[in-house]
Amino acid sequence: MGDSSGTPGYDQGSVDAWIRGNVDGFEPPFTWEKLEGGHSNLTYALTDQTGTRAVIRRPPLGVLLPKAHDMFREFSVISAVGPAGVPVAEAYGYCEDPAVTGAHFYVMSLVGGRAMYSHEDVDEWLPMEARANVAPSFIETLAALHSVDPDEVGLGQLGKKEGYIDRQLSTWYKSWNASIEGAKYDDKRVHELQALLLSRVPEQGPARVVHGDYGMHNSLLGHDGRVTAVLDWEIATLGDPLADLAYFMNSWADPDDETWDVSEAPTKAGGFSRRSELPALYAAQTGRDLSDLDFYLAFNSLKTACILHGVYSRYMEGKKSTDGIDLEAMFERVVYSVDVAEQRASSLQ
Repeated sequence: MGDSSGTPGYDQGSVDAWIRGNVDGFEPPFTWEKLEGGHSNLTYALTDQTGTRAVIRRPPLGVLLPKAHDMFREFSVISAVGPAGVPVAEAYGYCEDPAVTGAHFYVMSLVGGRAMYSHEDVDEWLPMEARANVAPSFIETLAALHSVDPDEVGLGQLGKKEGYIDRQLSTWYKSWNASIEGAKYDDKRVHELQALLLSRVPEQGPARVVHGDYGMHNSLLGHDGRVTAVLDWEIATLGDPLADLAYFMNSWADPDDETWDVSEAPTKAGGFSRRSELPALYAAQTGRDLSDLDFYLAFNSLKTACILHGVYSRYMEGKKSTDGIDLEAMFERVVYSVDVAEQRASSLQ
């Protein structure tokens, strides 16, 4: 597909024609504006001749792994959970024909708000009086997602319903072992933690949709500190909802946290709820038993260590450019994540 229009990966004329024939309410041709924060997926805002706006999203260019950048998964999830009360963009249309523009893509509504990546973003976007709303809104949103019965909204086949934590532990432990040679680093504590966590996996309740990467970086906030939309559903699956809660908590830094890896975290800006307040908010919304929360926190920290170890290995093997990359800092993040996992697992001994 040609990209002479300045929108690589998109044939604007073909996309215009497809939307005209498949999505109501628009008058192409569109003007295109690249949106930041879409990660490697190619995400643009579209504005038609009447000023009506939308968002289009497709996978990146190049050869992809079979399950990577799954646009149909994203489209299916937002189509299902939006009407159930979860704040997401409205799904307008999905194109599965790569002849249109070289890959499958989907079109959704443009939602106001801004993702928070750092405390500088917070200072620019959120007034101090709005920050107290952020934690309750995020937890309310997560509770709404975890109240959705996937079978009732057509997502019963999104993934396996049972054994989520066991599968995750197996996947990320394999990743750690596969990366040892490339990273030139192993840590016996990872193997000990793997054995401990496998022996302590809590009984999973009813499977729910698990976002898998829930946080400020993948959500939009209004100026009032409330979530306007949760984004990036491409790795969503069915599983244990408490894994989502623990993942979110692990990314929530208190202002007095001194560890270097959270120095830029949005919640370091001040005015937010404390991390220790989040479980009570979630329990009040869902009624779930959180007595095993330490397990989930340790699991997520170990998972983070394995992910970072894999990334570090690819850099060390020369599979990724190291331009602008502080490899020493990345290595320290691997070790620190193992430290945190060990600390959080101490109550499980």
